[in-house]
Amino acid sequence: MQEIIEGLIRFQRDVFPQQSALFKRLSAAQSPSALFVTCSDSRVVPELLTQSEPGALFVIRNAGNIVPSYGPEPGGVSATVEYAVAVLGVRDIVICGHSNCGAMTAISSNTNLEHLPAVAGWLRHADAAKAINASRTYESAAERLDALVKDNVVAQLANIRTHPSVAVGLANKTLQLHGWLFQIESGVMLALDGRSGKFVPLLENPDVFAV
Repeated sequence: MQEIIEGLIRFQRDVFPQQSALFKRLSAAQSPSALFVTCSDSRVVPELLTQSEPGALFVIRNAGNIVPSYGPEPGGVSATVEYAVAVLGVRDIVICGHSNCGAMTAISSNTNLEHLPAVAGWLRHADAAKAINASRTYESAAERLDALVKDNVVAQLANIRTHPSVAVGLANKTLQLHGWLFQIESGVMLALDGRSGKFVPLLENPDVFAV
């Protein structure tokens, strides 16, 4: 905890004064360009990966970068998606998975989660990815997990399209969806090419998008 407090002190003392004009503007309003949905994993930091300043990204973080399908009792994720699209007017939504994901590892290895009922219930929103992943054969557990991380990004892109605000944005061509996969060990970001259905290096394919 002391490291966190010392970091905050450095921010207030050294960083904030250099960006005071930015924070003064942000104190009145925000206009992020994108909604970034990613995992709660401490190794994945959207603002660091995209080199974005405060105010640029509207972020959702949860176990497994999951977006439940829209339903009669929408929760916090649904409300955040709706607000980002319908009120803030974001033009892009990124769903970003990552290598060595703990949530996907639990699914891939059929971990017993009886002692974690909330986690087990939450991961049911990845059942489509689980079923698709289980329909294939793999040479190793690592290969199975890597495929599941990708399958889950695709599944969550399908889930988010059930949200009315997203459906409207896609229909009116005011919104694009992106599926990304961050490889922690190499720093490489892969992106889903909606035309081929394959994940390709974003650095070499900066114009690809999922939907």
